[in-house]
Parts: sequence; C-alpha cells; structure tokens
Amino acid sequence: MILEELNKAQKEAVTLDSSHALILAGAGSGKTKVLASRLAWLLDTNQVDVSNILAVTFTNKAAREMISRVLKMVNIDTRRLWIGTFHSLCHRMLRIHCNEAHLSKDFQIIDTSDQISLIKQLIKINNINDSKYQPRDFQRFVNSNKENGVRYVSVDTRRSYDRDLLDFYKLYEDYCFKNNLVDFSELLLRCYELLKYNDNLRGYYNDKFSHILIDEFQDTNKLQYNWIGLLIGRQTSVFAVGDDDQSIYAFRGANIDNMSSFEKTYAKGSVIRLEQNYRSFGHILGAANSLIKHNKGRLGKTLWTDQGDGELIRVVESSSDVGEAHWIVEEIRNLIRKGIDASSIAVLYRSNMQSRVIEHALFSSNISYTVYGGLRFFERQEVKHALAYLRLVVNPNDDNAWLRVVNFPSRGIGARTIENHLELARSNNLSLRDSARYVPGKGGASISSFSSLIDDLIINSNRLTLPELIEYTIERSGLGSYYKSEKDLQDRLENLKELITAATVFSIDEKCDSTPANNSLSMNSNIDDGIISTPLLSFLSNASLEANENISGDHASSIQLMTVHASKGLEFKVVFITGVEEGLFPHENSMSEDSGLEEERRLMYVAITRAEEKLYISMANSRMLRGQVRYSSSSRFLDEIDMNHIQWSRSGAIYKNNSSRRFKEKSSVEHTKPNQNNLVNNYSSNYSSISSNKRSIVNDRLFSIGQSVSHNRFGDGIIVKLIGSGSSAQAQINFQNHGMKTLALTVAKLEVKN
Repeated sequence: MILEELNKAQKEAVTLDSSHALILAGAGSGKTKVLASRLAWLLDTNQVDVSNILAVTFTNKAAREMISRVLKMVNIDTRRLWIGTFHSLCHRMLRIHCNEAHLSKDFQIIDTSDQISLIKQLIKINNINDSKYQPRDFQRFVNSNKENGVRYVSVDTRRSYDRDLLDFYKLYEDYCFKNNLVDFSELLLRCYELLKYNDNLRGYYNDKFSHILIDEFQDTNKLQYNWIGLLIGRQTSVFAVGDDDQSIYAFRGANIDNMSSFEKTYAKGSVIRLEQNYRSFGHILGAANSLIKHNKGRLGKTLWTDQGDGELIRVVESSSDVGEAHWIVEEIRNLIRKGIDASSIAVLYRSNMQSRVIEHALFSSNISYTVYGGLRFFERQEVKHALAYLRLVVNPNDDNAWLRVVNFPSRGIGARTIENHLELARSNNLSLRDSARYVPGKGGASISSFSSLIDDLIINSNRLTLPELIEYTIERSGLGSYYKSEKDLQDRLENLKELITAATVFSIDEKCDSTPANNSLSMNSNIDDGIISTPLLSFLSNASLEANENISGDHASSIQLMTVHASKGLEFKVVFITGVEEGLFPHENSMSEDSGLEEERRLMYVAITRAEEKLYISMANSRMLRGQVRYSSSSRFLDEIDMNHIQWSRSGAIYKNNSSRRFKEKSSVEHTKPNQNNLVNNYSSNYSSISSNKRSIVNDRLFSIGQSVSHNRFGDGIIVKLIGSGSSAQAQINFQNHGMKTLALTVAKLEVKN
C-alpha cells in the first residue's frame, strides 16, 4: 500500500537502505509524499522504532501534514515520534536537559517582537546612544552571530565590528542569562552547545536517532546544519530532502552550500532526483528549466510532466503600472467568467510596494482580494498583552513581560515612576517584581497594586483550567473592559475571545496526547520525556513558536496577492507574475554580485513553478515608485526563457513574431519617454480614472483603459486615460512612436486592436 502510488524515482528514494542520501525534489514532484512514505515504510518494515526517528520540518503545519499522511499508512503512537521544526525540537531537548543546558526549568521563550521590546528596554535603561544604530540593527547583529554559533566571547575582534555592537551583544547576553530568557536563535545555539560540550549526552542521541529525515534542506543555516551533524552517529542514516533551485532565504541566513556540503560529506554521491512534476503543464516547466540553467554550481535536474504542454505563457507589456494593473483586472474578470474560482488565482510581486496599484484596481472593480501573510494571531497587540500577563503567572520575575503590561490598561503609572522602578531594581540587583514594594509615592502604590494582581492570578492558576485561567486573566487585568469600551476596538476584543478558544483546542490536543502516567498527575502538570511542565507553560511555549510562522487565513473566493517569497510552497491554477523589469525583478540590490543575481533567478523560478495551468508574466515601461516615475526595460530573465514557451503581447494584443516584435517594442519605448513632470501628472489622473471613468461609449463603440488601438497617423498605442463622455469624450493615448497624445474620440479614427 505504501509503495503503490509512487513513481520509479520516488520508490527508489523511499526504499533506500540505511545510508545517507540527498533527495533532490523538484517543484511539484511529491516531496511531502516521499518524506511521509519513507517514514511510514521504515516503520511498516520494522526497521526502526518510532522513538528512534527524528523528523525535521520548517513549519509546524508541515509537521502536522506529515503526521497526518503517515497515520493513513501505518498505525503508530505519534507521541513517541520526535517531529517538528528546528526550534520546537531544540525546545523539547532543552526542557528535558535544562540543568545540563544551564537553564532553570521554567525558562521563557521570547519571540521576535518580545526580543525587540527587550532591546529597546536595554537601550533605555543603559543610556545607550541610539542615534547610530536602531534596535533592529542590534537585533540583527545578535541573531546573526548566534546563528553562526558565535557567542560574545568568541566574536572575532580582528574584524571591523563597531564597539557599540559588541558591547550591546554582551549586555543583551548577560541580561538573558540572568533572567532565564531564550530567544529563537538562542534555542538553536544553546541546544547545539548542549550536544557539543557534553560527550555523554551527544553519545546518547547518536545512539537514539538511527534515522533522521530533514525537509526543505536548502533552507538550513550554518547552525542548523552543524546541529544535525552533532546528532549523526555511526549507525545514523540521514535522509535530506531539498531543492537547491528553490533556495531563496539567504536574507534569513539560509546557506545554499549546505546541500553540496552534505552531498560531499555524508551522501557521497548518493543523490536521487525527483524530476517528474505533477503540478504544471509542459510550457510552464520548459520556461522554468530554461531559466534556471543559467545558474552556476547547481546540483542539476530537469522537470518534466506527462500532462501535456498546455497553453503558452503570456508575457504582457504595458505602458505603465496603471495599465498593467488594469490589464490584470480585466484578465481576471475574463477568467472568472469562464468559471475559474477567484481563490485559485494568484498575483505575485517581487516587492510589497508593487501591490498598491493592483489593490486599487481590484478594489475599484469590486473584485475581492486578500493580501496573503497579514499580521499573525499571536503577534497581534491585544493577544501579546494577554500573553504577557500569563507569562508573569509562570514567572513573576519576567521583567520584559512586567514592563509590557504594568501600565496597560493604564493604572496611572507615569514614565518617571517606571524609570525610578527600573533604576531601583537594577541598583539593588532585584527583579522588577521583587522591587515593586520599594517604589515610593503614588505611582509606587499603583505598582504594588499591580503586583497584587499578579499574585491573584498565580493563586487562581492553581484552581482553574487553562481556558478558564485565560478568561479570568482577561477580565481581572482590565483588558476585556478596555477593549470593550471602544467601538473601534471590537475586533481586538474578538481576538482575545479567540485566545480562549485557542487554549481550549490546545487543552483538548494535550489531553489526547497524554499517557496513563500523565493522568495520575495534577490537572496542572504533565510529564513528557522527562519534562515537568504545566499546561500554561506548554501553551505559552507553543504560542511563541507559532508566532514565528507565516499562517494563512481563510481566503475563499478572493484573489490572492502576495510577494514571491510568500508564495513558496503554494500552488494556483492561474498565476500572474508582475513587474518583471530590470531593477525590480531582479531587484536592483541584488545585481552587484553573482550570488545575489542567482538567488533572484531562483526566486523567479519559484514564481513560475507556482502555476498549474495558466501563467502570465507582465511588465511596464514606466512605473511610479517612491513618488518618482521610473522607466524600465524588461527583465533579463525574460531573455533567458526559451521563446518557444511564451507568447508576447502588449496589454492583450498578441504578436505572432514574438522575438522580433519584442525587441522592436523595447527600442521604441526607450526613445519616446515623455517629460517627467507631465508623466507624474498623468499618473495622478490615471489612478483616479480607474475608479471613476474606466470606459467610454462613442458612436456605439466601447473604449476602455488599457485597450490597444491604432491611429492612421500615430500608429499603435495604448489608452491610458478617458476624459468626459458622449460627444465630448477624449482619450489620452501613449503611442509607441509618438509618445502621449490626447485625441477626441468622435473625430479620431481609432481602430481597436484585438
């Protein structure tokens, strides 16, 4: 059953012997299916016990998907399986071995937002001059060093680091050590050090994990790669699955060289290529293959399909970003009329700033759309306030959480009082909570009252279930009343209610996962692999881990708008890739070095391979960015795509001779750039015209913005603006060889081009 639906290459990968192997899994080649089948096959053939498998994914969602697939093939106790993200697995290991890791058993995880808050706090209380560096500069420096396995004492001082950055790293590190705080980078580094400097513990895990399966291997950073290396024992088999052609997260620390390093060091030539694509038609794959072959040093593979060629890729050139947006909207209308569901259509862009014009056009046309990747639930302000109160229940000495809510909702505690409170705690080497009773004055009385509130929450945590505790905290803290009092804050109140729902679901999941031994314990504690924890601590840890993931919502019946980065791992029947112009895609910041340009090419490859049936690629000759009109030429990536797979158009008018037409068009545009100030004014008018005057009927003929027309004197052009109506109707037309002209529609003999 496990092997029945696998193709030859997939079956070869799934049934490999117990040796290291690199699986090059192309886009749409069934990567998750192979990983789940490999895990199920190992268990079904009794080659390994479930507790001796470590499966690493990059999101909790991917871990749940893998477990779901495995359970359909074999019946196992998933509680004994070590599966999850790098962060969650390191968190699990640190909870078990907190003493060896020099952490207290109730150490707190701080997410990215909490880390920034802490950095701002340290800047303030230590009077650090922040004119030179912003808090995020310090954050990047700290995290970058940690992700490279470098503590403050190990920073190479021969490099030209600014002393301010180094001093802050030490300050931040000391504070976190003292207050038992662990950020996301620290989870990995602390766990790496735990194994590196403890021979007995490392030996135990070398023997324990006989099989390690890793998903999205191309996205691993240096520290993650080295952590895996410490887990590999003499009898360990590593099954690494990834695609070097889809490595697009260098800015997050992903190291594409990890794949070739693994192949040389561990796999030693044992590489299986999954090249049969089950997602896209042939022309789409042909375009992707011809593009990506321009990258050097690839491990190499060629995607293919037995589904046929499908339609040619439409490459569409518009005179401006307004015309591009209008053309996209009109094409989307046509697709929906033909029965294609809106939610299966995606509009991709390289940079978020591109979305504004597209959103405006969609909104004005009453087409529902969703911008994918909005603010995540556990990152919302009101939710983080509630979680801060709960963190104080677990650890009343959590200064970061204390500062977040000591005066929220307002308790009349001024900034001066808080500064005195901080100074008092620091000078006496106390936590804010322990120093609360010593703060003088009226503000001090309010701080003492807040401390009593936290005591009350702690007392009630011993008698309430997790959902009841959260509900009680929301009301007792005043958060409920605060958000209930303002009409425009009702959405925030609903989010707080949803937090209670999240706790209820979490509690049900925890009960389903509990063992008989767990049930003999208090309602407020459980044991898992030696971890003694409360439901609240587990919930807070889970919330911190999930806050670091990109979770999508319900986007039914809406066009999906997103960056290309956000689209990775997704697929759509119809995809529009917009703004494919030099300096935009590839991005201008990437073009100074080969590695940057190659990553941009991989990003374009990812964008192309999101499409199942139809793919459109669009560009504009001019675009309004940061308040300035910028003139563009088509991206070099379009030059690199095999012309046999594409069909060139200009806002809908198809050119039969793709190649010659394209270069003629580019040449003419470069020689007809209108005056900058005039074009800015034209853009301003064009934006308003999309919502007010998009079409005009003259002498029973329909004219619309973005329409291709021909004039007996000026030649071919695109309508970019319609003015007036009836007998006084005029059209502003951008002609290829004569620039912008305004013509009276009742007089001009315009031919509408199909």
